[in-house]
Amino acid sequence: MDTKLIEARNVKKGTYILVDGIVCRATENIKSKPGKHGEAKCRIDCAGVLDGKRRIIMKPAGHNVISPMIAKRKCQILHIQGESANVMDLESFETFDIIIDADLKGSIIEGGESSYWIVGDEKVFKGDNE
Repeated sequence: MDTKLIEARNVKKGTYILVDGIVCRATENIKSKPGKHGEAKCRIDCAGVLDGKRRIIMKPAGHNVISPMIAKRKCQILHIQGESANVMDLESFETFDIIIDADLKGSIIEGGESSYWIVGDEKVFKGDNE
């Protein structure tokens, strides 16, 4: 997984960061004032991209957090079988299977196109508006 380091004070709403090895999207970054002998702290609220679970981390403002690079690609749905779809990447023409989430079941149809994200080692369908 390709990553980059960013300072905790520079994490904005919508930034993707790693929290305990899980890719999360920042929803809020609250910065405290520096104390007499200390550094300002950041309280970063975020939600997991894959599981939606809320997570909170505290870091000094000058310390680094890991930001993963998320690839957003287009694919064509070749075949749907049960909970998974066999798809072909429209750039590399690679074929693979992706599990279909319950909320996207109606929008994924055979022969159609959709977008997917490569998040870490997993490939997941995402809506076209995200």
